[in-house]
Amino acid sequence: MSELTQEQISNLKQMLDDRAQALQGEMHEEVRDRDSFSDVASELADPGDASFADLTVDLQNAALTRDVTEMRAIEAALQRMEDKTYGDCIDCDTAIPYERLEAQPTAERCMPCQEMYEKTHANAAGGSASRGATL
Repeated sequence: MSELTQEQISNLKQMLDDRAQALQGEMHEEVRDRDSFSDVASELADPGDASFADLTVDLQNAALTRDVTEMRAIEAALQRMEDKTYGDCIDCDTAIPYERLEAQPTAERCMPCQEMYEKTHANAAGGSASRGATL
């Protein structure tokens, strides 16, 4: 692992664990709400109301997809901790500064590599380490 102290790693792991727990609760709630709106949308006779219910379901699906993506990024970060590669840029293998990891605990790249990645990949800002895009 990079130049991180054990205390820093513990702090970052706690942040990842806390966020994972919060996400699990959010995803359960989103699934429950989506199912409720799906039931309503299928029962509505008014096209406007049905359209609004369908839009709501679509938005909830997008939120659920975003949360699943973030959960996968958290799981990948925890795996990198296990593998002792957490804090090392996956592109250039340099140490990712603690301040960056504190702001974005799922960060896989140092800032220069992240910026290059986002310039060369059209949807990179919404990718696996992207709750804060280029933090």
